[in-house]
Amino acid sequence: MTERLPGKWTIAPLAELCQKIVDGSHNPPQGEPSGVPMLSARNVNNCRIVFDDFRYISKEAFVTEHARTKISAGDVLLTIVGTIGRAAIVPEATEPFALQRSVAVLKPIALTPQFCMYQLQSPDVQRQLTNQSRGTAQKGVYLRLLGQIELRVAPIPEQRRIVAEIEKQFTRLDAAVVALKRIQVNLKRYRTAILKAACEGRLVPTEAELARREGRFYEPASELLEKTSIEHRSRWEAAQLSKFAAINKEPPKGWKVKYKEYVLPKVASLPILPVGWCWSKLSNLIPADRGSVKTGPFGSLLKKHEHQSDGVPVFGIENIDRMRFLRGSKIHISGKKAKELADYDARPGDVLISRSGTVGEVCVVPAGIGDARISTNLMRIRLARQAMIPEFFGLLFNGHPHVLNQVSELCSGSTRNFLNNYILMALVFPLPPLSEQKRIVSEVERRTSVIEETEAEIQASLNRAARLRQAVLKRAFEGKLVLQDSNDEPASALLERIRAAHTTMYKSAPAAPVRRRKKETTHAA
Repeated sequence: MTERLPGKWTIAPLAELCQKIVDGSHNPPQGEPSGVPMLSARNVNNCRIVFDDFRYISKEAFVTEHARTKISAGDVLLTIVGTIGRAAIVPEATEPFALQRSVAVLKPIALTPQFCMYQLQSPDVQRQLTNQSRGTAQKGVYLRLLGQIELRVAPIPEQRRIVAEIEKQFTRLDAAVVALKRIQVNLKRYRTAILKAACEGRLVPTEAELARREGRFYEPASELLEKTSIEHRSRWEAAQLSKFAAINKEPPKGWKVKYKEYVLPKVASLPILPVGWCWSKLSNLIPADRGSVKTGPFGSLLKKHEHQSDGVPVFGIENIDRMRFLRGSKIHISGKKAKELADYDARPGDVLISRSGTVGEVCVVPAGIGDARISTNLMRIRLARQAMIPEFFGLLFNGHPHVLNQVSELCSGSTRNFLNNYILMALVFPLPPLSEQKRIVSEVERRTSVIEETEAEIQASLNRAARLRQAVLKRAFEGKLVLQDSNDEPASALLERIRAAHTTMYKSAPAAPVRRRKKETTHAA
């Protein structure tokens, strides 16, 4: 702290400004919910104590812990392990509670509790806490080092004026933040409503309605499926003839009856669709080629030691975000390994679906990705473009209630949700005419782009509010937020009285008894 302070301010280490600094219990929480709440660092947030999501300590253990910490109203709590530097004040009429070691209890004597709490969260003190933190797996601040943190001390009346001004400005900022977050929630609901309306045929006029207005013919989705079925059969027959030709044999009589026709789902129990739409399974929407639906390599096909920092990228769950493909890859493989995994490639227009973890997250691979592969946690779908466009398939997986319910029911496992080929092929999808799919996707993208622009503006405003909070704290503890009063007693005089009181207490305290060490004796062998 090299900046010049106001004339009546001073600087002192935290240990000198507090009657006591102690951390929480080093023993893990135990006991049943009938015990006493034991809070951790996650329960201290936004200048308040959140009595939610905590564990318990037995009543017997609490008696010992309370005798050591003696938490009372007006104490300042500070997180010192993990997320370091969050502070709050213990309010009046609070039920007894204990603390885990990630939280320290400060009992300020030269600072008002509010002045101490806000200063602990100021940019300068946060920087000191970061510099004093130690550890590798999880950072923490030792109590000895915490006591060395330097705080600025203003006259007590000025401390109260500063706190009043901070809280006045924070109240305005908090109201703005609440309003912005309310808009965020509403935008999320609006996005969900758009997807639902799109997938149910309510976002744009249906192809049947437009054709009626314009007095023209339109091709219903059922005819798309008929064309796809004819193409499937044609490709199958060509493949069979090729096999017979390869072994110089004539096709046997009745060989065409071995073709398995795709069965359309029974619609009796399914929701009613708009005119021109129909229900379909995935098998009717993909080409007849093998590999149209592919699960990423697993087991010995791709081992961890084959991962590289560069080379051919391997896409994973992290590449999918709200129906959008995120470029970049954590895992790469060599060109030789990529050739071995050629069947697991990802091409522009492919649909990628997460099959574990965040099950059902979906995106479409964009152009310009180059040679790439998919990981074991992804499934790849190549749709027949004359039946369904990839972007509309993504909308169904995110917005149609019946599709979402099917995914939820079929993917629920005993330990975690999981999606596989069998489940994917069992799903039933609504299918609009192709031209209607394109108009739906275009309208969703238009509205979504407006939502994303608004969300970006809101996030920028939230970031600005956070910076303003820090700016208020910075000015407050530089002595620039309120005016100084010449009648205030200098802070140095207050510290001198506290030091003198400590000296008197130390001298008047009875001397501790001297413990003599027992004389060591040796035993002859």
